[in-house]
Amino acid sequence: MPNVSVALGPRSYDIVIGQNLLAHAGQFVQSRLRASHVVVVTDENVEPLYGEVVLKSLAGVTERCDMVGIPAGETSKSVDCLAALWEKLLEFGTDRKSAIVALGGGVVGDLAGFLAASYARGLAFLQIPTTLLAQVDSSVGGKTGINLSTAKNLVGAFWQPRGVLIDTNTLQSQTARDFASGLAEVIKYGVIQDAEFFEFLEAHPAQLLARDAETLGQVVARCCELKAAVVTQDEREETGLRAILNYGHTFAHALEAVSGYGELLHGEAVAIGMDCAARLAMRLGRIDASLVERQRALLRGVGLPVTVPPLDLDALIQSMSHDKKVEHGRLRFVLPSRLGHVELVGDIPPELVREILAGGD
Repeated sequence: MPNVSVALGPRSYDIVIGQNLLAHAGQFVQSRLRASHVVVVTDENVEPLYGEVVLKSLAGVTERCDMVGIPAGETSKSVDCLAALWEKLLEFGTDRKSAIVALGGGVVGDLAGFLAASYARGLAFLQIPTTLLAQVDSSVGGKTGINLSTAKNLVGAFWQPRGVLIDTNTLQSQTARDFASGLAEVIKYGVIQDAEFFEFLEAHPAQLLARDAETLGQVVARCCELKAAVVTQDEREETGLRAILNYGHTFAHALEAVSGYGELLHGEAVAIGMDCAARLAMRLGRIDASLVERQRALLRGVGLPVTVPPLDLDALIQSMSHDKKVEHGRLRFVLPSRLGHVELVGDIPPELVREILAGGD
């Protein structure tokens, strides 16, 4: 599979995609930086599966290797967990010549990335994502961060990795629910950037759900290409272009926060958020019902929810007010105007958002 480049001048890096790559993690790290000490951050689910092979590979190229595991799940993206990791780095004797490697899903990547950005005012950082969601989305682009009690990803930093190593074989160990969660982000790319890719996904649901190696390779590579194209043009969300990657996420982040982090997987919340965003776009006359139905059919077809759970609507709207796309206190949403194209739309009346959350088309 071809590598994907993220062209950011002195912060440029490549995404290496293939099979059976974890045993070459040491070579991957050594070719991108010279670190005398590497700290691998992982979680309690991933460590027994892949920790040993990665540590063994790293031990062959560095003077010292350490590994620290965190509890699995969204609740680990917290101030308390981050503070515990800072103390662990101190215990390991971590210094400016150390590097952080994130081995795991989106939670591990976001947390380890912010750890790298904040400790000793910035350490080299590499991503080895092991879930579909992390491979196609969160490991690419340099967004790192943690959650506050009622606001997701509000504290963090832009901190680009030195490289991303994607071994698609790790996807075989995901639960069906976790794998489907990643497919929400995959489908998102078709809606926001690539109508032909959306049609490819519509034509291959069986191969996706069977985790066919060739299909997964194509899907992961295309998603990385699409995200890299946006990140290279708007690395720090300064022009508004990168906001398109948050399609469905204004609704999703509120759903995650109000329901309690971990009740809904991120991709499940994104799927519901995408359905809400499409229905909102239809209400505003931006799209017709056919796009709403096509998106809904594909999401449901891969096992994702599209119905807003019974939650306090006032709490959801209040949570949305903390969204990073809010401008002068007014809600803004990424909405489609056709398949493969979305735009950031402002001045959406809260009462209309309430109707959408209540299930109105």
